[in-house]
Amino acid sequence: MLVAANREERYDRPTQYPKIQPGTPRVVCGTDRKAGGTWLGINQHGLFCSVLNRPRKRVPMDPRSRGLLCREMLDARTAREAAEYAFRELSSGKYAGGNFVAADPRSAFLVYGGDQLEVIDIPPGLHVVTDGAMDNFRDPRHELVRRMLTLHTLDSAVTFLAVASRAFSRKPDHHGRRGVVIQGQEYGTVSSTLLALSRKIQHAVLQYSPGPPCDHPYADLSALLRQVLSADRSRKSREAAEKAKLLHKGRDGQPAAKQKVKVKKKA
Repeated sequence: MLVAANREERYDRPTQYPKIQPGTPRVVCGTDRKAGGTWLGINQHGLFCSVLNRPRKRVPMDPRSRGLLCREMLDARTAREAAEYAFRELSSGKYAGGNFVAADPRSAFLVYGGDQLEVIDIPPGLHVVTDGAMDNFRDPRHELVRRMLTLHTLDSAVTFLAVASRAFSRKPDHHGRRGVVIQGQEYGTVSSTLLALSRKIQHAVLQYSPGPPCDHPYADLSALLRQVLSADRSRKSREAAEKAKLLHKGRDGQPAAKQKVKVKKKA
């Protein structure tokens, strides 16, 4: 699973650098210090969740933070569970519009949380999502990102990360077009994340730019990601050991090595 994501927000909204969060399951994510939620994160089960803006005509007077919902999605074990939870929460009508992504190595879903709610399956392949429909070819940024990524053969995570870092760092031209980074007066691209999840934990990659990636280099946070993913492997190892221990119990519940065996000799 390969992800490149630019976060767009008000420049004055306080943000905490990505770190491993307390609690279970283990999660690595950044934190919106104003509302306490997150815009993107990965948990120990290899579940990736993210939220993007989406227009909505009817917004509640005091909407609940969409970032809090994204953070709660990361408590799930699978993408399906996370998507179902998001759909139930959004059905309450207490949120502003948002697009919610939930993906793991087995499946991926996009929850449209605008004027109408819908959960769609994200099939394998290259996909682009912003504040509207997925793979909207009428969106100039969709078309630009897709063209830049498909100019290369993305046959490895290393190639994808290298190409995506250049694509997502692209500034608009002097006409204000053909760019991925947004540079407004009060609102724009405030950070960028690159993610690669592999079957082997030691190959997992997490890179983070704490500002527009055209001006701020990506920092390597892979050690944090691998530490989080290792928590699930440790849990599975403990469960396997406990299962093996139970299989070696005798019929009377005692370990086989401690059972007394009686032998009756014939006269």
